[in-house]
Amino acid sequence: MTWTYDKYYQTENFFGDPYPELMEFFKLYPGRGKVLDLGCGQGRDAIALARLGYEVTGIDRSRTGIEQMKKIAEAEKLNVVGEEGDIYGFNKFDAFDIILLDSMFHFTKKDKVKEIGLIRTIISGIKNGSLVVFCIQDAGNKVQILNQAIDCGIKIKRLMDREFKYVFEDPASGHQSKTDYRMIVIEK
Repeated sequence: MTWTYDKYYQTENFFGDPYPELMEFFKLYPGRGKVLDLGCGQGRDAIALARLGYEVTGIDRSRTGIEQMKKIAEAEKLNVVGEEGDIYGFNKFDAFDIILLDSMFHFTKKDKVKEIGLIRTIISGIKNGSLVVFCIQDAGNKVQILNQAIDCGIKIKRLMDREFKYVFEDPASGHQSKTDYRMIVIEK
């Protein structure tokens, strides 16, 4: 099945480099470990994290994105596993130290319930001491909805809530946009 993003991924590294703020957090994080990058796309975060010494599993519905990520990981001999699959069907969250959800949630009317359900499933499914790292567009009420989903009655500690700007440049058209983003990190 061809996934919507496969057309964007015809351009390698379509979304560019990882957010500097995200990489700074992972560079400074005292432990390395196993990261699950849900909705990893072409692996921009997964590849960068593996270069820092993390063991990364990336899951995405885009076969094109997974193949591109695996190609880079193999060429650089990085500890990255790529799986084509539906993130909503994954349930082995306790096998990871960190769950990364970068630009995964939009909370549109048709997806809001499903997305909130996934957040709560992840939080309930991770082991104590594990982190969940969210990067989300700071527009409308998305951050408010995310915070409500996080506050689901399970004891967590908020480690970070950081604002930053994401600059996107479409290599094909030259279009550039700047968007407000938030990075929220929690620990169970």
